[in-house]
Amino acid sequence: MANLTSLSEILLSRRQKLAELIDFPVVLWSGSTTSRNFPANLFPFRANSHFLYFAGIPQENAVIRLEGSNLQLFMDDPHPSSTLWHGETPSREEIAAKIGADDARPMSELKDFLADAATIAVQDAPTWTQQSQLLDRWILPRQLPQGIDLDLAKAIVSLRIIHDESALMELRKSSAVSIEAHKAGMSATKKAAVEAEIRAAMEAVIMGHNMTTAYASIVTIHGEILHNIHYHHSLQPGDLLLADVGAETESGWAADITRTWPVSGTFSSTQRDIYDIVLAAHDTCIENIAPGMEYRDIHLIAAMVIAEGLVDLGILRGKPEDLVKMDLHALFFPHGIGHLLGLDVHDMEDLGDLAGYEEGRTRSDRFGLGSLRLNRSLQPGMLVTIEPGFYQVPTILNNPKTRNQYQYLVNWERLEQFADVRGIRIEDDVLVTEEGCEVLTATLPTQAEEIESLVS
Repeated sequence: MANLTSLSEILLSRRQKLAELIDFPVVLWSGSTTSRNFPANLFPFRANSHFLYFAGIPQENAVIRLEGSNLQLFMDDPHPSSTLWHGETPSREEIAAKIGADDARPMSELKDFLADAATIAVQDAPTWTQQSQLLDRWILPRQLPQGIDLDLAKAIVSLRIIHDESALMELRKSSAVSIEAHKAGMSATKKAAVEAEIRAAMEAVIMGHNMTTAYASIVTIHGEILHNIHYHHSLQPGDLLLADVGAETESGWAADITRTWPVSGTFSSTQRDIYDIVLAAHDTCIENIAPGMEYRDIHLIAAMVIAEGLVDLGILRGKPEDLVKMDLHALFFPHGIGHLLGLDVHDMEDLGDLAGYEEGRTRSDRFGLGSLRLNRSLQPGMLVTIEPGFYQVPTILNNPKTRNQYQYLVNWERLEQFADVRGIRIEDDVLVTEEGCEVLTATLPTQAEEIESLVS
């Protein structure tokens, strides 16, 4: 997407594919930023992903209208005084030419082009409020679309779930930078006193490539807290550090990588035992990714490998297949094996389960399975994460009901010997191909000895 011709051609191709699926006009908003504490102090702007997919540029306060292969751009030119603070910025006509728009109009004219149009809610309140007012119906985030909006959402899911070559080029860029960021984090560990220093080393690499993080970085010795975004904890030699950090390209495409490494540079024997179980689950899942494979079955493969490993270590008692049926593995692996990855790190989850779950499928009420974010048959061109883990979550393991229910299936005394393992996760980004799969993040090691080498 580096030159103007290729960008406009890519966007035209996407519009044409959408036009084959629907027969009504589409209006997509980019969204607006919000103030942190006073009007001029703004949070960084991130354009809506559906807008980005068809507009290609992160333009704030803009709208595109799609009908057939036709593209209209609606936005206001910057106020003359803005050049004082922001310098010269492209005009509406210049932006329209860049993205191959057939027409460029001020926002005041948008209301005249909304008849029978479908849209998708943008997350920020001022924008979805404007959408609702102009379209004269509720357009609400975190609610399943209705009517033609639902038809549009299904059509967009069918396009975005299979990545075109332009998307894959961007996804490879974000993966490459994320790999370097993780290596920098491992290298910085020996001299770091607190988690924040490792986070800084990792995010410096991402910023140095003029990218941003695709989500709030997780860099923590408390890996049992799945989305821990606090970075003040002191690092001790016996700690494991879990880093879940991914870059996002300028055009919005994400990577998502997790590695876990010993602060000292060497896994303890107990840490290594659990790490090898998680790695075995990770590797076995990736070996089984291929077109036609059910992602739910990939998750259950991870569950089985983890259960087998914990039985071998004497932490669980019983036959692994029986333990998985009872969801015993979910005491230590309570989340799903992964999710879709693309313009969003959890791709298209603004649409709820519409993207993640094939039509006719609903979430399970089983412990562990209920957290599965993706339940589809895999197809070439899909990009998914594979991220098994092991966590000792106090609210789960110290619950009296849990202790009583599983008093004979969990060897609680044996588990206490693994107290130095709070949380381990290993995550890679895996592209489904015609022949099987390709791990976009494969050059970042996962083997324990290589991880120790990078830290040391």
